[in-house]
Amino acid sequence: MSRIGKIPVKVPGGVKVSFQNELMTVEGPKGKLTQKYHPVINFENKGDEIIVTRANEEKQTRSFHGLYRNLLSNMVTGVSTGFSRALVITGVGYRAELQGQILILSLGYSSDIYVGIPKDITIAVEANNKVVISGIDKQKVGELASQIRKLRPPEPYKGKGIRYEDEKIRRKVGKSGVK
Repeated sequence: MSRIGKIPVKVPGGVKVSFQNELMTVEGPKGKLTQKYHPVINFENKGDEIIVTRANEEKQTRSFHGLYRNLLSNMVTGVSTGFSRALVITGVGYRAELQGQILILSLGYSSDIYVGIPKDITIAVEANNKVVISGIDKQKVGELASQIRKLRPPEPYKGKGIRYEDEKIRRKVGKSGVK
């Protein structure tokens, strides 16, 4: 039995979950998410929790079991509380600015970088050096955060660049002055 797949998914109040035509739909106070699923996975709604089971013991089916249980759990969390990811910009002259649906980043290149914000994601800029990305879809929030971080990854000598707030940068020792 899958260790992740056998854990029931808790459904908080105000969240509705339905499964029809190989499509799971989760509606909550923050929005609505849908996801297709494979027919070898079954969902059993028991009041305030959902139990995920599988039809057989094939390797691919066992993989789907944990996958769809986690996807359902992330969808329930997303529509009830949402997800957020914080990026910290470090460096002299490096800053972020928000103008409407466009994030403008000054990262030491010859020109500024403009990043378009998808309609289902919100971005907040705090003190010109902290960018908070939030939304109901964990995959979209993480993907946008990864794309922004990739514009100027942190370098190991001075630590300049864009890093996740909870990320630790392993610093290297620079040149020594000994000849």
